[in-house]
Amino acid sequence: MNNITSDILALSFDSLSSPSIKIRLPDQLYGTHPLGWGMAWYPNDNQAAIIKKDPAARGTDVAMESLADWNNFRSSVFFCKAKGAARGYTYNETQPFSRSFAGQDWLFMHNGDLDRHKLAAMHEDKSRLLEPLGNTDSELAFCYLLGKIMVTDARKLSDVPNDMLLSWFEQLDELGSADMCITDGITLACFYGTKSQRKLYYSRLVPPEYAHDFNAETMQMHLHDPRDTYRTALIISSSGFDAGSWLPMQPGQLIIAKRGTIVWNSQPNSSQLAFSLPTPAHKLAEQQSGNFKATQAEQSQIHQSVVNLRSITQTEEGEPLAYRTFEISHSTDYSYTDAVEHSTHVFRLQPVEDSIQEVVHASIVISSAGEEIRFEDVFGNQSMHYSINRPYKNLIIQSRARVKVFGSPPDDFSLSQRRTSIPLVWMPWQRQMMTPYLLPPELPETQLVELTEYAMSFVKRNDFRLIDTLKDINISIYTDYKYVPDSTKLNTTPFEIYANRKGVCQDFANLFICLARLLSIPARYRMGYIFTGVNYENKIQSDASHAWVEIYIPYVGWRGFDPTNGCMVNQDHVRVACGRNYMDATPTSGTIYKGGGTETLKVEVKMKEVTV
Repeated sequence: MNNITSDILALSFDSLSSPSIKIRLPDQLYGTHPLGWGMAWYPNDNQAAIIKKDPAARGTDVAMESLADWNNFRSSVFFCKAKGAARGYTYNETQPFSRSFAGQDWLFMHNGDLDRHKLAAMHEDKSRLLEPLGNTDSELAFCYLLGKIMVTDARKLSDVPNDMLLSWFEQLDELGSADMCITDGITLACFYGTKSQRKLYYSRLVPPEYAHDFNAETMQMHLHDPRDTYRTALIISSSGFDAGSWLPMQPGQLIIAKRGTIVWNSQPNSSQLAFSLPTPAHKLAEQQSGNFKATQAEQSQIHQSVVNLRSITQTEEGEPLAYRTFEISHSTDYSYTDAVEHSTHVFRLQPVEDSIQEVVHASIVISSAGEEIRFEDVFGNQSMHYSINRPYKNLIIQSRARVKVFGSPPDDFSLSQRRTSIPLVWMPWQRQMMTPYLLPPELPETQLVELTEYAMSFVKRNDFRLIDTLKDINISIYTDYKYVPDSTKLNTTPFEIYANRKGVCQDFANLFICLARLLSIPARYRMGYIFTGVNYENKIQSDASHAWVEIYIPYVGWRGFDPTNGCMVNQDHVRVACGRNYMDATPTSGTIYKGGGTETLKVEVKMKEVTV
């Protein structure tokens, strides 16, 4: 990676951060051409930006280190331009540029040269509201983009369709070299021109193991602020930094980032770092609503509703909804060095029977005789209390079941009551009923504050939309956290998972539940099984029971999210037990009152799909 003589640096963090940035300009004699530099950020994520720049800088004494100790030097978006001034440039002509538009400050940076005369002819705004302060082609390009945004009635960068934004950059690209970054303080868009003479790189930093020191010819960047230990960041830079894993942008590529994550990539196959968030639910709702309205006039006024979801055999689009049948064997083997003389147990091993899941048959065989009581617990789980009063050194619990999982049509979020946004509003009696699923785990207040800030980064990245926020959390845990068997224990806390970014399905479910509850979204723990005959990455899950999250969505009901696999719960999942946490839904639990000694546990789960 070659060092670049003129650099742009754009940073997007998932929450407030304070990077230490030092611009390194070579010493110059008096009278030679100054190099200049500029930096901009949004203090405490306010709508107004602060810009610090010097068009006449000549040496290395650019005192940027002092900003790191300034309370207002905390933002989720930073723009920095080194050697950004040409001969005769004034403050108004030094990048980055700022312009107040739609109630907030927008920032812009550009590396390259454009045909100013052709650009001026393209700039359609004649109201003088978007007239440049200086004489640069870069600022005129900035005004051109804002003019385009104004015509669409958009107030935020995320309001502009991605393809439309790309087309505007492509128009500028025809006029010369157009490496450009623009932000409204929330969303960041970066375009790499097809005629650029320089490289543009990007990298996504995920804690806890990433480089904290970055050095290049013109810049130094340090991420050592202890308040930012667990921040996720997306960095776009023309500097050839000596640390980190960087990928080059491809000519004509547009990357749109928000809160430390790429939310859209015009060339997604060019990078393994980038992943696209699910299509926003509100846009899907609009599409579904439009299709519905187009055919509504042709339909009868008689309303018909199917009560039994199992009887629905196809979606509104005519796609078949067939059921799938699974056979499950779950064996739990306890061995003890000393005989157990008295013990009691609770088993939750029978799959759920409801509108989309049918238990064809289920049985349980226990190797030691005892007294059994079958009952439904307070969470609705089919349970068995089992008391053993005869000595044993080995206890085997073998459950078998055949289950049908029915396909169901996708949820329709176009209905007005389902257009929910965060924060959710609960009636007092609803909150009382949901209290067990709204209380986060009892962690130190400092840890809950950190986790709340993390949770809010998803909310802000998705413009406070409920469904999009939940899908973002789901796929981000799958993408940013490593599935490492035996890396945690039953008492590992959500904060420890957040700090170490690794765990197993139970840990990812607990973290998701914690984040949802901190946002006042009801969440519960679900235990069951997953069929890994499909191409799931974490196939080891099939060797034991699987865990995921269920979220209560207003006017929809409980819906499953599987953060271990980054997917919604579907027909590969068989539901068994649920509760506030693992202890409420664990398949087997018990107490030994006398005897036992050292315990050895062996669990084996087999799940296969059968054709009836």
